Amino acid sequence: MSQRSPGDWVPLDPTSGTPNPFVHELHLSRLQRVKFCLLGVLLAPIRVFLAFIILFLLWPFAWLQVVGLTEEQLQEPLTGWRKTVCHNGVLGLSRLLFFLLGFLRIRVRGQRASRLQAPVLVAAPHSTFFDPIVLLPCDLPKVVSRAENLSVPVIGALLRFNQAILVSRHDPASRRKVVEEVRRRATSGGKWPQVLFFPEGTCSNKKALLKFKPGAFIAGVPVQPVLIRYPNSLDTTSWAWRGPGVLKVLWLTASQPCSIVDVEFLPVYHPSPEESRDPTLYANNVQRVMAQALGIPATECEFVGNLPVIVVGRLKVALEPQLWELGKVLRKAGLSPSCVDAGAEPGRSRMISQDEFARQLQLSDPQTVAGAFSYFHQDTKGLVDFRDVALALAALDGGRTLEELTRLAFELFAEEQAEGPDRLLYKDGFSTILHLLLGSPRPAATTLHAELCQEGASQGLSLCQFQNFSLHDPLYRKLFSTYLRPPHTPRSSSQISNASLPGSPIALANGTVQAPKQKGD
Repeated sequence: MSQRSPGDWVPLDPTSGTPNPFVHELHLSRLQRVKFCLLGVLLAPIRVFLAFIILFLLWPFAWLQVVGLTEEQLQEPLTGWRKTVCHNGVLGLSRLLFFLLGFLRIRVRGQRASRLQAPVLVAAPHSTFFDPIVLLPCDLPKVVSRAENLSVPVIGALLRFNQAILVSRHDPASRRKVVEEVRRRATSGGKWPQVLFFPEGTCSNKKALLKFKPGAFIAGVPVQPVLIRYPNSLDTTSWAWRGPGVLKVLWLTASQPCSIVDVEFLPVYHPSPEESRDPTLYANNVQRVMAQALGIPATECEFVGNLPVIVVGRLKVALEPQLWELGKVLRKAGLSPSCVDAGAEPGRSRMISQDEFARQLQLSDPQTVAGAFSYFHQDTKGLVDFRDVALALAALDGGRTLEELTRLAFELFAEEQAEGPDRLLYKDGFSTILHLLLGSPRPAATTLHAELCQEGASQGLSLCQFQNFSLHDPLYRKLFSTYLRPPHTPRSSSQISNASLPGSPIALANGTVQAPKQKGD
């Protein structure tokens, strides 16, 4: 299969009607609230209590399978009585655990391929911590997990039982070792059981598929897509970035009289020679096949660091830029951004320390100073560029028009030319502006800058070109207007607009206005 064209993507922009995969809202009628109150008191506590008992009963079976074995022996698939007794014990108790939590029915469609036909399984959409239920109809395949989970009681024992592939965030060589281990198992000729991946890497609300990570596709072997659906009248299982927290999702789901999950095995996907050589292309095409089967969009939305990123045209932007969180910190401190917008010289960086930052912003509380200072990029000496501070405060002030704000941004970061009077905005300044104002990852902004410069004759953008991009392009004009000047909120020069702060109404990618709330995990 060839590379897909940009038209195959469904971009998310804050003014479109495309569903936002990172936000889940649960709307309950009065009757439903009464029902959940009753069942939440009578049914949920019993179910959760019994499920935790079963969870701890899993530990002896998990321990029995690996006890007495060396690390070298665990590098090969287990056979004999350990495999038979412990595997069947864990499989049966796991089904009982989910049954007690209310998942009375697991409906399976299609046929699971053998380990020779498809060494790798990819499951999506990944929407909840209940998704490991898919391991049951897949006969407990191997999984990939964080190495830190080994220290979690019971969970660590189950990962050792599973002979999971472990990745450590603290070991730079860990990802390379994981890639090698995945390739070794996937190309073992059926010696190892199948490996299951959730290629999105994080949970969404099931309304769109997030960008698939290439880890499951690096080996270049055939994969079998596995679809997960929860066809219940009320969606209590979704655990998105913004929405009900762990305890609420667990309690609401356990309060449902009956929860159903559908697991569908799609035909095995055999990669083309081009896809075998390019894991990203392979991942993109499998994502598109699964999205079509689910009837939802395939997007390039993903998590960058700990922030969800959505796609607007050729640019990635944060769902909620850190600029908004900075505004919240300053508002709590009683600071008006309009009082600090001087001291930054156009085109010249002036690095300041945290102490000087506090003096410039007239902040005295050490915790507030440290919190606000952390929102800016620091160099190796722990200093920040005061131009970053000046632009952020100007954006939060709300006293400038979009034309004035983009002009200020250009003047702060554009550089003088060795020949000629004009000043140009190069990739570093451009990426800094978009990172500050829109939360765009710097690599994505740098790529867009290169594309914009190809339309001209230089390696930098003039003021006219920059404002044509930010103010006159139909797509990006909407983006800047939504992020910096929401039309539903009046602006004044003496206060930070509530629409730019995370405790207040904001325009979301689905075109609605909502007050965001943090997950109560």
